[in-house]
Amino acid sequence: MTAGIAPVGRLLLLGGGNMGGAMLRGWIEGGLDPASVTILDPNPSPALGDVFERGVRHATSAPDERQDVVILAVKPQVLAEAVAPLRPALKDETLLISVAAGRTVAFIEEHLGQRPVVRAMPNTPALIGRGITGAFANARVTPGLKATATDLLSACGPVEWVSSEDDIDRVTAVSGSGPAYVFLLAEALAQAGVKAGLDPDLAIRLARHTVAGAGELMIRSDDPPAQLRRNVTSPKGTTEAALGVLMAEDGLQPLMTKAVAAARDRAVELSKG
Repeated sequence: MTAGIAPVGRLLLLGGGNMGGAMLRGWIEGGLDPASVTILDPNPSPALGDVFERGVRHATSAPDERQDVVILAVKPQVLAEAVAPLRPALKDETLLISVAAGRTVAFIEEHLGQRPVVRAMPNTPALIGRGITGAFANARVTPGLKATATDLLSACGPVEWVSSEDDIDRVTAVSGSGPAYVFLLAEALAQAGVKAGLDPDLAIRLARHTVAGAGELMIRSDDPPAQLRRNVTSPKGTTEAALGVLMAEDGLQPLMTKAVAAARDRAVELSKG
């Protein structure tokens, strides 16, 4: 999480759901003035009640004041309708940051005009400040605006900038959808433990903590995952026996490659829809 967020002027958050709320909390914790933020959402999450008490403004229609930054954090299927009233609240240089999956820069420009646009793909661990975000900027995003976007997006975890918008579809397939792959791993590991004879409650506790602990170890260690795997694999031991199955020609790697390709292809389809 970013150590401190510089003032950004007037910031409008379109959408007060889980992701928008997570970003907002990160900004406030990072020192952004709550009074500079307006949430535009007819029904913001009840969990955001305390941010309004701290000075964040709530609006049900586009504010009269021109905004410096607008975060588009609504569901992609309602984005076109939701942004329609925003044009009067935008300046030519207003920075638009979209976290609406599958909606391209061209889509946003079509509805809001030729402005600086950042298309970002965070993932669900952002809800606890442990996400990672892939981001792409159009040609109108100046170095200063890119720094502002980095500052804001970093409130939920690291930001990785890509040079091609097509890479956002690949980011979506790896990190955007990736938490579901990890949850499935924990689920499968627990089920395997039950089939091996463990009590189901114990099996899921073991699986959850093993996956979470291994993930934290990867973050804290300078070693690549392959080396961490080797560190825990004793010759002719139990781990080596299991990895003989998982690393076989028909094991985990080809299956993961196929899964990521399927997610990427679907992301491409959605962005063209």
